[in-house]
Amino acid sequence: MIGNIKYRLRQLRAEGKFTFLINLLVAANAHIKSLRQRTQKKGAAASLLPRQFGSSPQAWVDFIWNANNGFFRPIQQPQEILNLIEIVSQRKPETVLEIGTANGGSLFLFCRAAAKHATIVSIDLPGGINGGGFPNWKTDLYAQFAGDTQQLHLLRLNSHLPSTLSRVQEITPTGKFDAIMIDADHSYEGVKQDFELYSSLVAERGIIILHDIIKNQFDPSIQVNRFWDELKLTHQTKEIIFDNKQGNMGIGLVFF
Repeated sequence: MIGNIKYRLRQLRAEGKFTFLINLLVAANAHIKSLRQRTQKKGAAASLLPRQFGSSPQAWVDFIWNANNGFFRPIQQPQEILNLIEIVSQRKPETVLEIGTANGGSLFLFCRAAAKHATIVSIDLPGGINGGGFPNWKTDLYAQFAGDTQQLHLLRLNSHLPSTLSRVQEITPTGKFDAIMIDADHSYEGVKQDFELYSSLVAERGIIILHDIIKNQFDPSIQVNRFWDELKLTHQTKEIIFDNKQGNMGIGLVFF
């Protein structure tokens, strides 16, 4: 019932109907979620304190999936994100850029998979279209994801702005990144803009990762699959899909 209502509201918004009202409802829901989660902050912080996350991608995924009853759980299909982190951990990137922080789960996993002295940057837009943008009170929680010798930069900014691109470039000595994850604006225009802007920052032999490459059966506003189909014609790519019939999710890698 609730799922059907959500789908219908997303469909109406995609059609340009009742957009203001629907966005107001989404923002209110995000605010309520933030208030509820804030009561769980102490437990979430305590779950990170032992810093005993394991030493394998499977252990990392298991930890972040279950920590504080899923407080940090990434919006991912578990086997897909596991396979991705296995690939990233083999590469041991020195620089990582994530566009779309959300619950923080994928950021945690990138910190584990990156090199010990890596620089990691995560961008999230406060008040995004689906209530995206982590609240400011989560900043100190996410800051704990970094290893002792890693540098983590959390930017609550709009990834589409040239000023944000410039800010990101200034963080690393070369302005380049070994791995870039794009999982923010899921419209066709939005994901294309992020790719075109930030592909200029990919290091030699680096990768760009896109999430939600499967045609989404539940939210018509998610159009990453359209751009992904175009990328496959012009770039070397790899797909990580648990089940072609799952109706959403799916991870795509673009190799440079």
